[in-house]
Amino acid sequence: MSIVVSKFGGTSMADAQAMIRSSKITIERNASIMVVSATSGTTNELLELIELALTDSWDQTKIKLESLKNKHLSIAEELSASEDTYFELNELTNELDSLIKGINLLKDCSPKAKDRVLSFGERLSSRLCSYALQKVINEKGLDLTAQFFDVRNVMTTDDEYGTARPNFDQIKVHAQNHKEKILTGNIIYVTQGFIGINEDGHTTTLGRGGSDYSAAILAEAFDADLLEIWTDVAGIATTDPRIYQNAKQIEEISFKEASELASFGAKILHPTTLLPCQRSNIPVFVGSSYAPQDNGTWIRKQTENNPLVRGIALKKNQVLLTISTPEMLNAHGFLYQIFEVFNRHKVSVDSITTSEISIALTLDNNQIINRKLVRDLELFSQVKIEQHLSLVSIIGNQINHTPGFTNQLFSTLEDIQIRMICAGASKHNFCFLVKEKDGENAVRKIHEKLLG
Repeated sequence: MSIVVSKFGGTSMADAQAMIRSSKITIERNASIMVVSATSGTTNELLELIELALTDSWDQTKIKLESLKNKHLSIAEELSASEDTYFELNELTNELDSLIKGINLLKDCSPKAKDRVLSFGERLSSRLCSYALQKVINEKGLDLTAQFFDVRNVMTTDDEYGTARPNFDQIKVHAQNHKEKILTGNIIYVTQGFIGINEDGHTTTLGRGGSDYSAAILAEAFDADLLEIWTDVAGIATTDPRIYQNAKQIEEISFKEASELASFGAKILHPTTLLPCQRSNIPVFVGSSYAPQDNGTWIRKQTENNPLVRGIALKKNQVLLTISTPEMLNAHGFLYQIFEVFNRHKVSVDSITTSEISIALTLDNNQIINRKLVRDLELFSQVKIEQHLSLVSIIGNQINHTPGFTNQLFSTLEDIQIRMICAGASKHNFCFLVKEKDGENAVRKIHEKLLG
């Protein structure tokens, strides 16, 4: 039989109705593994809870904690959950209570403790959704069993709390030990995205966007035939509809194009999500759990149509670093020095251009807060920092090998100042930097010109 992994985001877990709706999709799509995020807003609430425990009294912290508990108990009540489900929820919330008390008492939260706290979002939602799925199965009279599955039985990672890296070889071995149950055809696992476990048995998290990534890793590990990602929008659009209301639905897109879109600002997918599926050639479907009948978007290795422009992405809150020194002229080792500093500070670069004596590169604004990075660069160069910028990326096929494309593009942007252009590194991407106030307008102008 085929194995389908269906992943549901926070809005698809928002309340009892959303869980029931997502459960029906899981059954209708013959999914074998249902991967769920925390209920909508819960991860942020857990972060707020940690901050409150660190800075405020226990009385104030407890109010927030009780609100979080009641949110999940309310969903259980709406589902008419079983006594076993209530027992499991109470066990989890009691454990969370103890952790938060400790943080409040010590006024300290280690990365290990933080990951443990953040894991409760998915652990609570998956317990509730497991019951919701079994309820739908029973109502339909199907010969199926919804089985809660702790993803930490499979998802082994390193010790980088907050941004844990999966151990793919170990995950594959663990997954194969559980695969036989799936192949019987009457078990649907309900499990968690975002969380894992290290060699010492401590809970880790894969970082924001980690739920989609988890689902892709599980799809690869279980040799799945398809990964489905269900969210609150019907697939991937040619650009963000909030920026340009006439954005079009993309019916199909290649892995490379989708990866570029995700890396350069498209919010619907996290950049790391597609890597395992691309590696194992597992097709991905992106659809709306609120409108499952809509076509959605298919992501495949190869597509039938390969247009010059597939979509436009906007990455806001960018910083431009210009690093220069006359010593760079006809000298070797300068670029090595620069990237050694970035590597040491674990800061990633989005786009880059070079000249004879300088190099310009873009970063997310939150990374430039690392003043030590700038100080280390200033030991051997001059560093200029420009903020309040946006990176516009045009994603498609053979973009950098099509005569007349840049003329067509920049003729639409005569009234917008272009700060930096990055082209040639990928035939799927052409990007340029503008002032933040011009970013959305640039996207609209380009979309009207190139995509209608």
